[in-house]
Amino acid sequence: MSRASASSTVEETVRRYRGDLVELSHSIHAEPELAFEEHKSCAKTQALVAERGFEITAAPAGLDTAFRAVYGNGSLVIGVCAEYDALPEIGHACGHNIIAASAVGTALALADVAGELGLTVVLLGTPAEEAGGGKVLMLEAGAFDDISAAVMLHPGPLDIARARSLALSQVAVGYTGREAHAAVAPYLGLNAADAITVAQVAIGLLRQQMAPGQMAHGIVTNGGQATNVIPGHTQMHYTMRANDAASLRELEGRMSDCFLAGAIATGCDHQVEAAEPAYHELTPDTWLADVFREEMVRLGRTPVGVDVEAALPLGSTDMGNVTQLLPGIHPIVGIDAGGASVHQPAFAAAAAGSSADEAVVEGAVMLARTVVRLAENPAERDRVLAAHERRAAS
Repeated sequence: MSRASASSTVEETVRRYRGDLVELSHSIHAEPELAFEEHKSCAKTQALVAERGFEITAAPAGLDTAFRAVYGNGSLVIGVCAEYDALPEIGHACGHNIIAASAVGTALALADVAGELGLTVVLLGTPAEEAGGGKVLMLEAGAFDDISAAVMLHPGPLDIARARSLALSQVAVGYTGREAHAAVAPYLGLNAADAITVAQVAIGLLRQQMAPGQMAHGIVTNGGQATNVIPGHTQMHYTMRANDAASLRELEGRMSDCFLAGAIATGCDHQVEAAEPAYHELTPDTWLADVFREEMVRLGRTPVGVDVEAALPLGSTDMGNVTQLLPGIHPIVGIDAGGASVHQPAFAAAAAGSSADEAVVEGAVMLARTVVRLAENPAERDRVLAAHERRAAS
């Protein structure tokens, strides 16, 4: 099968499934589920590929809301990642319903050419991207060991072919002091709420000296229970981000000193624990990203320039951990959200709109055609397979 023929076939397949894919996107959007609780969304995402004859493995890595769906037996194993978790209170304000539906469309399309192109297609249901690091847990458990290259997309306000992200870590910081009556004997207490205040002031002052790309943001999750009791136990969660893992480690050290400052100033004890797996920065495969950019242009989209891409870090994702180990892409496909961006209520509304539906279909077309280009380019196919062999041998 020629490239033109295979590329045409996958596009026709996606467009044939358009109604089913849009229905899937809207159904997931209508019933948002939080990290590790996406039981309905996980089942919905499997349904179409199960009908197509994919072999389903439930709960890889011991995660109840993860799955692997496999079709074909070719030497080039392509992982297509589906996310479907939502955000607290604002639902699918990150558009993961679009991600899941486009991933299903991509997998269905590639199944139609798997035999001709020597592909094995693996649709991976990856839970808990917003909190919990589902892909990190799946990587550690070996769910990606047989994958040669991994692809997925993400909706956003712009079209970005070679999207980058920030490295991330999150900690829970607890302070333990001593309760006392706030009016009768405050001098007998050790104020754990004051420890949080000191730490946050230190962090606020640190911001001026943070390196480019470094940032920190947090919330108080327990600040005390009664105004007339000196709080003896408090807790806050902080997220730290940086351009890369090395910069993140440097920031973590400085933030640790700020947390310690709260304890020293108030006489409290403190504990710092990782709240979830660390996310590494995205390192998209340049060749795959360039091909995806060509596919964007072919469909009449206008991806931002390469110079702009480098200046647009887009939050953090556990797909970064995947791209540190194997070739992969995580492009952004633009939808019309009226000026809103991800994690805003208006974006949640737009994620079930007409432009979001186009992103589902066109996104699947672009991903599938990108994989076809890889499968039919001998040099690039060999490069990806050789990298997989080295990883397997290490």
